[in-house]
Amino acid sequence: MMLAVIIGLTLAPLLSWIIYWTYRVQYFEKYLKNVPGTTGLPLFGHAFELNSPRKITEFIMKYYRLYNTNFKMYIGSQAYLNVTEPEDLEFFMTSTTNLKKSDLYNYIQPLVGQGLATSSGSRWKKHKKIILPAFHFDKFEKYIDVFNTHSDILVTKLAQESQKEDVDIFPFVICYTLDAICETIMGTHFNAQDDHNSKYVSSINLLIDIIVKRVFSPFLSSDVLYPFSITYWREKFTLKAVHTYTRSIIANRKQELLRNIREDEDSISSRKDEKKTKNKMFLDLLLDYSQSDNTLTDEQIREEIDTVMYAGHDTTASAISFTLYCLSKHPEIQRKVYEELKAIYADDLKRKTTYKDLPEMRYLDMVIKESIRMYTPAPMIGRMIEEDTEWRGIILPKGLMIAFWLYCTHNSVNCGEDFEKFNPERFNVDVSKDRHPFSFVPFSAGPRSCIGQKFAMLEMKCTISAILRRFELCPPTFEQPMVLTAAVVLKPKDGIYIKLKSR
Repeated sequence: MMLAVIIGLTLAPLLSWIIYWTYRVQYFEKYLKNVPGTTGLPLFGHAFELNSPRKITEFIMKYYRLYNTNFKMYIGSQAYLNVTEPEDLEFFMTSTTNLKKSDLYNYIQPLVGQGLATSSGSRWKKHKKIILPAFHFDKFEKYIDVFNTHSDILVTKLAQESQKEDVDIFPFVICYTLDAICETIMGTHFNAQDDHNSKYVSSINLLIDIIVKRVFSPFLSSDVLYPFSITYWREKFTLKAVHTYTRSIIANRKQELLRNIREDEDSISSRKDEKKTKNKMFLDLLLDYSQSDNTLTDEQIREEIDTVMYAGHDTTASAISFTLYCLSKHPEIQRKVYEELKAIYADDLKRKTTYKDLPEMRYLDMVIKESIRMYTPAPMIGRMIEEDTEWRGIILPKGLMIAFWLYCTHNSVNCGEDFEKFNPERFNVDVSKDRHPFSFVPFSAGPRSCIGQKFAMLEMKCTISAILRRFELCPPTFEQPMVLTAAVVLKPKDGIYIKLKSR
């Protein structure tokens, strides 16, 4: 009798799982049966093929090459439509209805809360309107000064490392982007480049690792099971440190602004002055708005700050590092960039970069675009269908996940027959004008495109030009095949090694 009870208790959850999986897959397949792809293994779908950041790009590209178009896959009982074709990206990215952020973004919510990256609806629209002035072109000249300051530190650090045979540039670049984003957004000197053991830096890196683990672990991805893991409590402890730091920055800045208001009563009315608003930093804009509209709380400000800190340093570090890697592999292209820089700086290569210099870096602009085409920093963007939607003559059912695989789109004939070749000239206006406008969308497109894309491009130009004016980039002495990982941001599994030669 006892044995029968034990067997029953063991089999009941398994039977429930089988019934649930069967029902869900049949539900999705009723609509998706004619979409290329399979349901994968019973109960698991394609989960075992996607169980690590390293495998995901290999899996996606393997099936994209097989079907040569959009295709479906399953993780457990959840169906995904992997969208790869430019015309379909345009259809979904420009849609203002029936789509919301994918549930995959739930894994970053403990860090960023309901910030711009994860929110939707009226809250997203309201916060975007508040934040946009921080990325207005009027701000960029001030940002260039910050990029110059921290680029100088980066170049000094790399000069010290250049005595070594090969240098892994990625950790140096990521500390640089943390310093740059922290000062431009919050007006705070973070000193990540001088303090690699910073608690905040190590905490951010740990949280990113936890996000990756949750995405790929059946146990950790379960909201029911996750609280019983050691990782959950590590995340809680680490989040407390990160959020405490951000809150202290907000509190200190708020006190500073209040002191300024007492000293200059005109600053109160200046909040209504559009021109002066555009000259305020990101944190100041949020604090100003909270003064005039108490619906924006300190915790919401903290969420937006953490969102920009998270989104603004990792992707940019990836883009800068891969661009330097590509230049080290293509000396003739690097030579052209260097000649362009010599012409711009009038042979005074040690002077500071100005805002007026950046539009002149036309060839470098093409090089960066070609690099982020081949190594797209945000390789996938996720959405979910909120209501049944018609697409290509079929109905996409409510609850279907949509994955915009930009990495596939960019590494295909959508960007030219020679897409496997590193060729910056494909972004020459005369060449690119005939391609579909959604064949290259590294910052997404439509109403939910990245509001910081111009900021990111300016930062990349400023940083890469500073490095190239000081060093010649060469392939490493002991070159290894590049292994990519893609969980949230595309990264090198084993670093990005190059040789630096002082000019």
